[in-house]
Amino acid sequence: MQSPEEQLEILKRGAAQILSEAELLTKLRLGRPLNIKLGIDPTAPDIHLGFTVCLQKLRQFQDLGHQAVLIIGDFTAMIGDPSGRSKGRPQLSHDTIMDNARSFQAQAFKILDPARTRIVFNGEWFEIMSFEQIIRLNSRVTLQQMLHREDFRTRIERGDSIRLHEIQYPIIQGWDSVMVKADVEIGGTDQLFNILVGRDLQKEEGQHEQVVFLMPLLEGLDGVQKMSKSLGNYVGVTEAPTEMFGKLMSISDELMVRYYLLLLGQAMPQIHPMDAKKDLARQLVARYHGEEAGYAALEDFNTRFSKRDLDQAELPEVSIAVLGNDIVSAVVAAYATGFEMTKSRGDARRLVEQGSVQWRSEKVSDPKATPEFAVGDVLRLDKTRAVRLS
Repeated sequence: MQSPEEQLEILKRGAAQILSEAELLTKLRLGRPLNIKLGIDPTAPDIHLGFTVCLQKLRQFQDLGHQAVLIIGDFTAMIGDPSGRSKGRPQLSHDTIMDNARSFQAQAFKILDPARTRIVFNGEWFEIMSFEQIIRLNSRVTLQQMLHREDFRTRIERGDSIRLHEIQYPIIQGWDSVMVKADVEIGGTDQLFNILVGRDLQKEEGQHEQVVFLMPLLEGLDGVQKMSKSLGNYVGVTEAPTEMFGKLMSISDELMVRYYLLLLGQAMPQIHPMDAKKDLARQLVARYHGEEAGYAALEDFNTRFSKRDLDQAELPEVSIAVLGNDIVSAVVAAYATGFEMTKSRGDARRLVEQGSVQWRSEKVSDPKATPEFAVGDVLRLDKTRAVRLS
């Protein structure tokens, strides 16, 4: 095991905020493996790369000799974390949550070391609590504390409702930290309030308070907003290798630096940006699908785009019947049908005007163009996506 000071320097890389570095160093000097908590609510069966930022940091703690405590929120997922939300989450059944949890664990272990991971379901303690115990737990937190949350304040100012069960969430997450005696809790920057509640509850229980370890929220493919399925700017870890590779090749050079750091824990290599992006995409595909799939996706990309041999490549097929009469309508329909992606007509128009759209290997830059599409034609939508017409 490396020295506490060396560990701290490694762990700080990529972190958004640590409360506090001095506390973390003190814990690292205890000479024992620390309990590093990360909680997840399995509200969906798969995860995107944005969530793997925290998983990657958890693995880094493991590599330094510490114990990961992965809390599966089978109880909290039925409430729904309100952090950063503009409205309440839909409530899920327990059966759905457990199905999602099994899928999530399989994906998480593509990053985490199973030998150093303790899986805990928080329903183990919450499902047996009496109503009296719940009331006593609630009495430790004031309504004023909860209403200090920016997301709650914003919803109140807009006249949107806040359900009482949402106010319970930070208390429940905090109690998880008490139950597993967490030394450190990892979360995104939107988890600061919840993790601080955990510190307060640990202190009241006579435990040492957990260190708050916050990771940045990863920008999605648009380079602006947080990666999110609802925004369509995400890369799912279970997506097909070629689709994952193609999506990653669409990010900006500036965003690529953050993806290297937060998703791979590496500095971007000092090579040509296109080669660096291909290597980033190959490594991430290999992480979730295996080395062979990573190199196959790279070769497929080179065939389809770098070598411009689209006529011989395997491409999603789109029926001419759905394309409409003009090129902008065709681009919108091709994204939706071929890639299940939502593009507005404004987005499609910009792609046409900037020369990204090609038909029969020729650029179509006039948004009013009405190509006479034929079966077998290739319509290139951007630098990473193309469809074959049927």
